[in-house]
Amino acid sequence: MPFTELQNEMNERAAQGLLRQRRSLQSPQSPHITVDGKQYLSFCSNDYLGLANHPRLIAALQQGAAQYGAGAGAAHLVSGHTQAHHELEVELAAFVRKPAALLFSTGYMANLGVVQALVGKGDTVFADKLNHASLNDAMLLSRANIQRYRHGDMAQLAQLLTKIGGGRKLIITDAVFSMDGDIAPLPELLALCEQHDAWLLADDAHGFGVLGDQGRGSLAHLSIASPRIIYMATLGKATGVFGAFVAAEQVVIDTLINHAHSYVYTTATPPALASAVLESLKLIAQGHEMRAHLQRLIAQLRSGLKDLPWKLMPSATAIQPLLVGDNQAALDLSAALRECGIWVAAIRPPTVPQGTARLRITLSAAHSAGDVTRLTEAINELAR
Repeated sequence: MPFTELQNEMNERAAQGLLRQRRSLQSPQSPHITVDGKQYLSFCSNDYLGLANHPRLIAALQQGAAQYGAGAGAAHLVSGHTQAHHELEVELAAFVRKPAALLFSTGYMANLGVVQALVGKGDTVFADKLNHASLNDAMLLSRANIQRYRHGDMAQLAQLLTKIGGGRKLIITDAVFSMDGDIAPLPELLALCEQHDAWLLADDAHGFGVLGDQGRGSLAHLSIASPRIIYMATLGKATGVFGAFVAAEQVVIDTLINHAHSYVYTTATPPALASAVLESLKLIAQGHEMRAHLQRLIAQLRSGLKDLPWKLMPSATAIQPLLVGDNQAALDLSAALRECGIWVAAIRPPTVPQGTARLRITLSAAHSAGDVTRLTEAINELAR
């Protein structure tokens, strides 16, 4: 029976410390959550500004549902595109200072749509080896030639670009790498795009709302702008709601509307979500103190996790990975923290390279200094 084969595969994953399982929350996203009836201090959400349970977003969501109903009912190109969607696209484009923007259901679908619509056979995609799975899947589905470069290695990327002759060229990269927390060398990537007549797709899922002036993202943080840059960001992390958008030149957005399968052939997101995101953008723009508090927490955490048997990887963002190495050791450390009432996820291959299993500690502006102290003291005690 094929089920026996599947079960054997699951058993093998379990033996390797790679089996994935879900836990159910009985509470909203917050630094303090309830899982299986037990209270935990959580350091594994991407709710970087603590907006997912903000009363203003809840009220905007309720008002949007009252005005537009529960669902969009159709794809954007049929009858699912509402005034709320339109207003949000206009606001998002203005917020990241690009000519136009397009909403997608998820960041995964946005990346699939962009890459598939812009390149194909005869074209070339250049990809950082630590890119998110959605970018990896996107380049494979595009049927373009694929050239992968070592993480952040601009010299190798330059060599690869020089070897490619005709066809469109698209460089794809995380802006903030989701498992390492480091920021891509976007200015250097843009310079290579200029030199080799290429596009740059920057996935800023973990930078939007957190980095840059008024939380405008990694491009603002690094003070770069160019028509060559195609900017993608998600709306379910720092924004606290759900969805994603792509911002670019108008002709690129028009191309996506016509050719991005993950946009054309799917139902639009509920318009009430767009109403909530519009409210979130106001909070993000006014959120200087939230971001300053988050930076103080990052500094406190890094100061409190020195001289451990596990290496705290270099990161100036809310993603602070503690490198453990062995899969089971990472699981054991995560479980030991849960026994202390602290929830930190263990991340293992294939999400990260073999031998680099880690605890992915994520901080939020909703955490207190006391929360971080409790985490650092628990990790140091476990290290002893």
